[in-house]
Amino acid sequence: MPPKFNFKQIRRRSLASFRTSRSTDTSSNDEPSGSSQELSSVGSITPPSLVDESDSTLQTQPPAVPRPPFESNSNRFSIAESIVSESYSTKDLQDQLQDQQPLSQYAPRVTSIRDKSTVYQKVLLVTGIIGQDPHPQLDGNVFVQRPDMAFPPTIWPVYGAQFKALIYLFPGPNTICFEYQKHGSAIKHRSSIVLYMFDPKNAPPLQLTILVAKDSPYAALDDAGREGGNAIEAAVRKFRTAAYLWQSFTAEQMEKNGLGRRTFRFDEEWTNGTSHPRDFYDHAMRSEARVHVIRIDKTVAEIRDLEHAPQSDVVDAVAATLRDYFRITPGQKQYIATLMLDSEWDTKEKITQSRTAFGGQVGDNLYLAMFGSHCLQYYPSNICEVLKAFRDCSPTDLKIVGKEAQVAGSAWEAAVYGIGAHLHEVGHLLGSPLQATGIMAREFVTLNRAFMIKEAYSTRTKSKGGPVKAGDEPTWHKLDLLRYRFHPLFRNATDKLPYPDGTVHGWVVEKDKLLITANSGLLCTEIFSEGDEFCGTWIEYPRDGHMLRRTTLVEAELRDRLPEDKRRSKMKIIVRSMGGGELVIDDVHQLCTKSSLKLSSGPLGKLAYRSTKVGASRLKDSEPQEVVFSNAMTSINRILTSVTVYHGNAVDGLEFHYDDGSSQLFDIRNAEVIVGFAVRAGSWIDAIQIITSTSRKSNLFGNTGGGSLHTLLVPNGFKICGVSGSCADWLDSFSLLITR
Repeated sequence: MPPKFNFKQIRRRSLASFRTSRSTDTSSNDEPSGSSQELSSVGSITPPSLVDESDSTLQTQPPAVPRPPFESNSNRFSIAESIVSESYSTKDLQDQLQDQQPLSQYAPRVTSIRDKSTVYQKVLLVTGIIGQDPHPQLDGNVFVQRPDMAFPPTIWPVYGAQFKALIYLFPGPNTICFEYQKHGSAIKHRSSIVLYMFDPKNAPPLQLTILVAKDSPYAALDDAGREGGNAIEAAVRKFRTAAYLWQSFTAEQMEKNGLGRRTFRFDEEWTNGTSHPRDFYDHAMRSEARVHVIRIDKTVAEIRDLEHAPQSDVVDAVAATLRDYFRITPGQKQYIATLMLDSEWDTKEKITQSRTAFGGQVGDNLYLAMFGSHCLQYYPSNICEVLKAFRDCSPTDLKIVGKEAQVAGSAWEAAVYGIGAHLHEVGHLLGSPLQATGIMAREFVTLNRAFMIKEAYSTRTKSKGGPVKAGDEPTWHKLDLLRYRFHPLFRNATDKLPYPDGTVHGWVVEKDKLLITANSGLLCTEIFSEGDEFCGTWIEYPRDGHMLRRTTLVEAELRDRLPEDKRRSKMKIIVRSMGGGELVIDDVHQLCTKSSLKLSSGPLGKLAYRSTKVGASRLKDSEPQEVVFSNAMTSINRILTSVTVYHGNAVDGLEFHYDDGSSQLFDIRNAEVIVGFAVRAGSWIDAIQIITSTSRKSNLFGNTGGGSLHTLLVPNGFKICGVSGSCADWLDSFSLLITR
């Protein structure tokens, strides 16, 4: 029988008092002192008076101003008061929040999220301003704390009346208090909001893993002793904090682009808290993102030997270790971000050993984002150290960062490079290609700007730094975010499960018109002119509540969307579905002009059109083949009665029988016609299923576990008049012939 616990025996640890410590920014000589303070484990919550020019209006109680009209993003309470005591109990804070006092003109106002909003991640990035009419010369600090004291207070700098903060949330309602205090002033101006955090357990997690060699010396962190604990524990803290930054940044990008504050989630474990400096001293236990530490069955020397081998050898070795550790079974998909701990710059060979960066799919069921640990020692260990790490201008150790020194000459740039480059690989894991702008275009070297109001001196740009403007912040490309909106990792509890077939099909219905269908819903169409490396023009389709399953694309209208000097070139399109499928048409004009054939001779001969194909059609000696049903070619009233499917582990061929045939594998009932096929295809046609107008389906003939599923259903207003494809030893492509 499990032990019984008496809740009366549980006592909250008394809150230790603490003081602030100053951190000097070396990026600028005119930086206000104490601008990047952090709360340490001892002392008072009230920061010391700082040497700064005082604002006389803040030295006295501010006059009451009329309460503004209610706004959905306004704060519930906002008061200003002189500091009576240096610390608050939970009851004190709650009582003060409930006092109906006049609004302060200097109360913090969160602008990035509305009061009573719901979020889906543990660490939330917020931005805000000081007061209803912010003054550009207002500097100071914003204290973020909770009335329930479930997480220790944090402090964030204010520059030009603006601030950014990372907020640690717990499942359910979270009351978050913001207190603004100008340097040298004893007055605090308070506001608060309520946020609801919900962890969507119906979405698969992004697993976090650290891979170490079986004889690893854990040498990636030379400062582990100063942080407490051994190096592997420090690596876990740093990698976890980096993952929280990925998560919070992505959620804000989704929200800014009108896609909801969605992001990927992590598996969690009940463990020692690592998100605040006081967690170590308070022995705080908390549910944190789980980081799996996995030993790979190779020595450090063997792993580094792989660096000279093709990248696929390193990826295969890592993938084999992960498949064994997570016991990945056929049909199960795992999404894993991996840190290779034993990275080391080889000054003789001029390479970073064991630092292979990779992002993408490995095999059928593993999605991997791998990066080295050579910048890890510069990462922040908790959310309170983020600004400190991103403002540290100390020169980096070239023996560690190696060839990245050109973009990581200072400690903060090394931290940003490592965290951002690994996020870039996560983008590949999520299916993103390289882009013209955004994280997938190496904008990750400015990832720090998403979390800061002012940037430090940069060795990369040789610039002094200064205020971060909204246009200078890093982004995910809009096409990446559209793809993430319906990715399994971004699924919320309120989302309907996606249609199992996410494929997209094209049907030429006239010489310049292409009918596009997708059972899971259409997401977007990307348009490329000849020579374009990146997509600069696209069409978005309705998403929430007004799902579009079919649309007609007109070649001339697509060309009008391109820059004028590219409208006559070869045009390529990629149509994406909400279910994750894509249809690639390399030459729209050729498809539209070469996809029709006459069913009968004469000027009034009826036309048939080929659909886009499934299957790669790449087998040796593969030749095109086409079968037009004989009852479509003549006026004789012949009835298709059965179809014979020849198959083994792939589909070898199809034979169609009419009412005068003797064999019958699949009966066709009276007035019943074929309306489509369900096809499993990859490099070739693995299996096929026949679908009729009465919704009957045959068995799936062939290799039922091969390829991916494609459902070819004739569009409304058309009928099947034949099939087309290519074949060598077996079928390697398949499409339909349709006519009105």
